Amino acid sequence: MPTNSIYLLSPTPRDGTISLPMIRFKQVAESIDFSSCDTLMFSSKQAVISANTIDKRWIEYPVIAIGSATKAMVEKLGGTVLYHPKEFYADTLAEDIKEKFSDRKILYLRPKEVSFDSRGYLAKHGITLQEQILYETSCVEYTSADTPNRGAIIIFTSPSSIHCFFKNFEWDSSYRAIIIGRATKEHLPDAIEFYISAVPLIDSCIDKAIEIQSY
Repeated sequence: MPTNSIYLLSPTPRDGTISLPMIRFKQVAESIDFSSCDTLMFSSKQAVISANTIDKRWIEYPVIAIGSATKAMVEKLGGTVLYHPKEFYADTLAEDIKEKFSDRKILYLRPKEVSFDSRGYLAKHGITLQEQILYETSCVEYTSADTPNRGAIIIFTSPSSIHCFFKNFEWDSSYRAIIIGRATKEHLPDAIEFYISAVPLIDSCIDKAIEIQSY
């Protein structure tokens, strides 16, 4: 195994990487209450997948899609993206929603645990956000035999992937981290060497990892 192997912590394997998924998903909702909304908001592609499994009527509603991967999944499954900020930055999102969508009834379809309390934050800006939890996540458990080899490049694709990685493994000083976006970077422990992908997509993270393999 090469010393600069690329480990991808996403649940979906990709060519050219070693798959080391950190998160498992469990659906917790059996239905979606669309009765008092006219717009949906998703902040993860898994939430879109879950909604599509539970009730395909979600595609009848315009979507605020947070993140490029979320936008791509909405469109892949036949939904309509109304608004797409490139990344989930609280101040920008709140201002944009207040300016563009203050008259809309937004339903945020989300996981049980989120890295940011969007409902509480938007409420401070006079924006009422309905929420429904569709799924929950838990960490995949590994043994020491699964520890990435020295010199590995580790691709973190979400705050949860960081949390679960450090529940399983110690960080080796020879590792290098690739972070999918600035919001995820905030959850990385200090003093770890990292690079941020040019675009917040897994393909871009892999490109960056290949680029730094020779460093």
